[in-house]
Amino acid sequence: MATFSQIISFMMQILPFVNILFAATVIFSERRSPAVTWAWLMVIFLVPYLGFILYLLVGLEGRKFRIFANKYNQNQAMLQDIENQNIAGLAFMRTPDKDRYVANFKEVLHEKHISDLLYLNFASGGGYLTQNNQVDIMVDGETKFSRLFDDIKKAKSFIHIQYYIFRNDNLGRKIIAALAEKAAEGVEVKLLLDGMGNFRTPKRIFKPLIQAGGQLGIFLRLRLFRANFQNHRKLCVIDGAIGYIGGFNIGDEYMGEVARFGPWRDLHIRIYGDAAKELGLHFIMDWNFIDPKRKIEAGDKYFPVIEAPSNDGCLMQIVSGGPDTKWPNIYNGLSKMISEANERIYIQTPYFAPDDNIFESLKIAALSGIDVRIVIPAHPDHPFVKWCSLSYLGELLKAGVKCYEYTEGFIHSKMLIIDDLVTSVGTTNMDIRSFKLNFEINAFIYDYKLTNLFLEQFYKDLKDSAEITIEAYQNRSWWQKVKEAFSRLLSPLL
Repeated sequence: MATFSQIISFMMQILPFVNILFAATVIFSERRSPAVTWAWLMVIFLVPYLGFILYLLVGLEGRKFRIFANKYNQNQAMLQDIENQNIAGLAFMRTPDKDRYVANFKEVLHEKHISDLLYLNFASGGGYLTQNNQVDIMVDGETKFSRLFDDIKKAKSFIHIQYYIFRNDNLGRKIIAALAEKAAEGVEVKLLLDGMGNFRTPKRIFKPLIQAGGQLGIFLRLRLFRANFQNHRKLCVIDGAIGYIGGFNIGDEYMGEVARFGPWRDLHIRIYGDAAKELGLHFIMDWNFIDPKRKIEAGDKYFPVIEAPSNDGCLMQIVSGGPDTKWPNIYNGLSKMISEANERIYIQTPYFAPDDNIFESLKIAALSGIDVRIVIPAHPDHPFVKWCSLSYLGELLKAGVKCYEYTEGFIHSKMLIIDDLVTSVGTTNMDIRSFKLNFEINAFIYDYKLTNLFLEQFYKDLKDSAEITIEAYQNRSWWQKVKEAFSRLLSPLL
């Protein structure tokens, strides 16, 4: 009978051959980008056995994407059903062809390439153009949650609220209390949370809401084989007229009350208008996917006719992206924005790990004389992501991109501005995870006045940031270079 030491010796001898077999599985089992394949191969060889187990749990994609293909089919069926109902509040969705879709807005946009972006977001991402929107910008937690609490208090028909993270802390309990109060009044309240993002949040925190008649939904209850796919969307729709979208989650850190992060700088917008109904569509799609027994039947209640604002409304499209969409919709829109910019490209993102296409497009833009600026946090919440970001920024510096680290706390804003007209705001980070794996949602805003407000905030943030000079970057330590190189290799998996 073999001894324990003999067994260990045998396992060590066959380990290289087993790893080769595991590597072959990664290469031939599924079609994926070379960058992702190489990243997984590195994990498998650096952490034998355990690396392949990790791949099986979170890296194997075929079965999981089939699940989300079913969601895509459900989404399309719901949209067809809505079209058949001829809901008055969704008149903006009835647009039969490209020419009629953009004809009424060319005189407003003045730029053919912007009309092309508009149509891309419609054809690829199902982003219907709405124009009777009023938008308020919120960059701090106190303003954002004060407005949200006020709107929740005034709700009369329904509140649909969705977040990636919902903490069991002071802010989280206040939100639950406010929602429970409205549910007790007879207002329909549905709270949808991501399973991975809230795996440590105790379910007892939601008991007051459920007892009051509200409903809780978990998007993909945590299973190890699902851990790589997360619903990163953050939105709220109230009475079909008011919508919130942006980077804030629910937690005390988003109020700037957690010492580790310090002041929290983020970006959220409050929408009054038809774009809020588009947010509502996406909430219903997500809810019906995870809870078909309590399915929301789309109708006039959720999509009321909204009186147009007294002043000129803001042109806007809501675009979702993720494993449940035919195309990488948000990625396509952001990539199109970058390639079409004439004067400036300004980016704020907490995580910067772009794919080759966007990375090269930014370098080409800077080399073409376009003003390209990128702001990331000086003090990140994940060190690997920070090192990875710096590895990309170093190359962009050589092309003339201006890069900055925000020093007055933690910046979580997710924003892309081109020229003086188009701004994208939402939940999407400028990284491969957001582009390829997460469920995300963004607003594409076509408005000179509003974009100028975003630009003003961007310039204000630059005053609270330290520029990364090419001289300082070239003089970084050898250990910093090693950390950046290693993190860069893992960038497709971060």
